[in-house]
Amino acid sequence: MNIIAFLYVAAIGVLAAGYSVAQNTGDAKLSNEDRVEQDARQLRIPQGYTKNLKWNLPLDSVGINGSVINWQSNNLTYVSHDGKLMKRPARNESVKVRMTATLTAGAEKRTKQFTVKIAPQDPIFNGYLFSYFEGAGPKQAQEQIRFGVSSDAIHWTALNNNEPILSSANISSTGGVRDPHILRGEDNKTFFMVATDMFTVKNGWGYNPGIVLLRSKNLIDWSHGIINLEKSYPQLFPNVQWVWAPQTIYDPDEDKYLIYFTVKLKDKPALDFYCAYANKNFTAFENEPRLMFKAKYGAIDGDIIYKDGLYHFFYKGNTKNNEGKETRNGIQQATAKSLRGPWVEDFKYIDAYSGTGTSVEGSGIFKLNNQDTYVLMYDLYGRLRYEFQRSTDLFNFTRTPETFTKNFYPRHGTVMSITTQEAQRISKKWTGVPAQLLHKE
Repeated sequence: MNIIAFLYVAAIGVLAAGYSVAQNTGDAKLSNEDRVEQDARQLRIPQGYTKNLKWNLPLDSVGINGSVINWQSNNLTYVSHDGKLMKRPARNESVKVRMTATLTAGAEKRTKQFTVKIAPQDPIFNGYLFSYFEGAGPKQAQEQIRFGVSSDAIHWTALNNNEPILSSANISSTGGVRDPHILRGEDNKTFFMVATDMFTVKNGWGYNPGIVLLRSKNLIDWSHGIINLEKSYPQLFPNVQWVWAPQTIYDPDEDKYLIYFTVKLKDKPALDFYCAYANKNFTAFENEPRLMFKAKYGAIDGDIIYKDGLYHFFYKGNTKNNEGKETRNGIQQATAKSLRGPWVEDFKYIDAYSGTGTSVEGSGIFKLNNQDTYVLMYDLYGRLRYEFQRSTDLFNFTRTPETFTKNFYPRHGTVMSITTQEAQRISKKWTGVPAQLLHKE
């Protein structure tokens, strides 16, 4: 067992021990009848799981007042009694499973039922879309969103002759955007982008106020919103200096999209991750941002992916000596069972360049189409190169980096899988889509 897996198991063991104690702290004066009644009323399965199940169900085994909970599925082909997702239906099918919970305290029993809709199989993905900003060419034009496309995630072609697909002047408060992150929505029909609202060529690196939010139904036309943290949340961020590298992930516990980003305040050296849920129109936050993750030595450029019941949080971290001086930096990760944490931080460096004098940043993680292989890519920003390492478990990565082949010089971007139909739609708007991607079945 490697160190991060050991730390995770240890942390979960502590949490489980605390959880068991919590389950036994219900009102001892309750009768067994009241115990099962109250526990039944409070029992729930988060809406994001019941409306579009793509993961194993999070099923409680003990109620808050101590009643024992046993579950039964009425369709074991799709969901096991313990909530494991066995399969997903075809894309043109709709399947619902009834999960029945039986709560027991002494001789008292109560049942409660939940209907779970199983998400159909994902579309057939045959290509990849790379959202990035440019690192070469006229400096005034670099900090704008561009797209690249690939059929194999290795050989890339810039769309629109590497010209911006959106004008930063129209979507940002500073006139520039960096670090675009692109995400496919849970409905497979909506797409989201977020980006740093920052124009360093014009304004320098001293300050940027917030982020840009973008939403589309076709990958071509994008609505937008602008969030200035200092103005919107003056008590929480009265002296914000940087708001960097936002990203979005769907949270099935809340059935909402969570946006997370790094914040630095002017009077503090810390680089901490904050997060907030986007509103339904994806134009603003619906709540005040909260502290999400505080890496020991600070971190930037976070990217989270979910696999087998665990969230993996990749970011650029560092190591400091007793005097607070940075001695090393590179790509690290933390893990958690929930987006709320707690995050178990690993101090091992993943990228092949850490400690060599070559710095990397802007890590992005994505799964290859039709393979159980993940790609961790990163920006060698001093050398105008993008390279990557592979993994099948998100803990162990190949040590020898591979290089993208491309006709552009991307800076801190992210990759999303696309279908042939989406590639064809993009091709009608912009040049550059590889011919083999346009004709795949």
